[in-house]
Amino acid sequence: MDETAATESGAGPEATAPQKGTVTQRAIERIKAMITDGLLEPGQRLPTERDLAVQLGISRSSMREAIRALTVLGVLEARHGSGIYVTQLQAGDLLETFGVVADLSRGPRLVELLEVRRVLESTATALAAARITPAALAEVERHLAAMNATDDPEQILAHDLAFHREIALAAGNETMAAILEGLSSRTFRARVWRGYQEEGAFARTRREHAAIHRALAARDPEAARTAAAAHVGEVEEWLRARLRAQGRG
Repeated sequence: MDETAATESGAGPEATAPQKGTVTQRAIERIKAMITDGLLEPGQRLPTERDLAVQLGISRSSMREAIRALTVLGVLEARHGSGIYVTQLQAGDLLETFGVVADLSRGPRLVELLEVRRVLESTATALAAARITPAALAEVERHLAAMNATDDPEQILAHDLAFHREIALAAGNETMAAILEGLSSRTFRARVWRGYQEEGAFARTRREHAAIHRALAARDPEAARTAAAAHVGEVEEWLRARLRAQGRG
């Protein structure tokens, strides 16, 4: 029977690409279910590709694709000469794809990402105001002082990223911190800081960072929420203005 006849007769569950994709997706879901049900634990080695395919009643090619997809997502990891293992399933590993989205997004899609970041960052900053330790607050203050001590966009960028990272971690929610880390595209932030330098806007953004720090030091969640929302909101407005000037707003 040729390929066309096999497709028309439905012979073989993976005779066409769409069918193969469906089988692969089922394999992905089955492996995820095994992890959820505790049949596979973080750090545990998977059965061989062949044994797992037999166990789940799926072809080895579909199993291979499923394993590859789950590796990209950070659920599984390949160890050379050892096999395939379940990762530790840390939020940062599982949410790395957010960083890819942020780095590759352009125009209006970046505005959407900033809207998401504004909601999450204001919430994280409010939580941090209630939970931040003296040591973490000192780190936030150190990065703020370093930002204020230079006009070099690269140096400001590095301390800006660290400033917001410390706050997100201080919120005590690992998943939220991982999402914010992914949304904080270094490439985009570098464009923002260069733009601020051109516009002479460093003073404004330094005031915004200082307002966030004051709210954290005062242990005032609502003031922290407002200051963080206003800060990201300014970046949103900067981007919208750029897009309008380019006829893309």
